[in-house]
Amino acid sequence: MLFALIATDRPDSLPTRLAHRAEHRARLDALDQAHRLLSAGPFPAVDGGEHFTGSLIVADFPDLAAAEHWAAQDPYHREGVYAQIQILPYRAVFGAQIPA
Repeated sequence: MLFALIATDRPDSLPTRLAHRAEHRARLDALDQAHRLLSAGPFPAVDGGEHFTGSLIVADFPDLAAAEHWAAQDPYHREGVYAQIQILPYRAVFGAQIPA
């Protein structure tokens, strides 16, 4: 089942985000290699600055508990980049879809 993980960054978290980016990306790469990642990326600052306001990850997980567990283990969450993460079921209607 697809889930959207919608994360909001803490203010001034860019240095921590950058310090843990490789580990965060490696986890996303693993989801992608397993054909479970539909989309992922940060929300850039509206003012065009180099900081971010959060992230969106849309991925396939067996259930909500698995999505919550994955999110809890993410370095951005673990190291305090994210102030909060909302996890919602997601249905891809238009655009890319995870191959069956």
